[in-house]
Amino acid sequence: DDIDRAYFAVFDGHGGVDAANYSATHLHVNVGLHEEIAKNPAEALKCSFQKTDEMFLFKAKREKLRSGTTGVSALIVGNKLHIAWLGDSQVMLVQQGKAVTLMEPHKPERE
Repeated sequence: DDIDRAYFAVFDGHGGVDAANYSATHLHVNVGLHEEIAKNPAEALKCSFQKTDEMFLFKAKREKLRSGTTGVSALIVGNKLHIAWLGDSQVMLVQQGKAVTLMEPHKPERE
């Protein structure tokens, strides 16, 4: 389609690099192929994080892998920014020299 999009992500592996590498390889593909990418990018991100997790869990069980990852991704669609994250990774936007809070990080004490 003719909609400009850009995708960025950072993954922080825990207990090894397998989950982080897998996510870096597959998450953006799942986002790009999601049926809601054009109409509802936020939903596409959310579902794609979940799908990628399920895919890795299947691989991890089959290959006896024991790693995990946190991650953040940014999807820019036109002039809108969509942020998705998992775990305690965080993203920060600096606008005109000032930090703009985009998210509330996942913490064990937060409901």
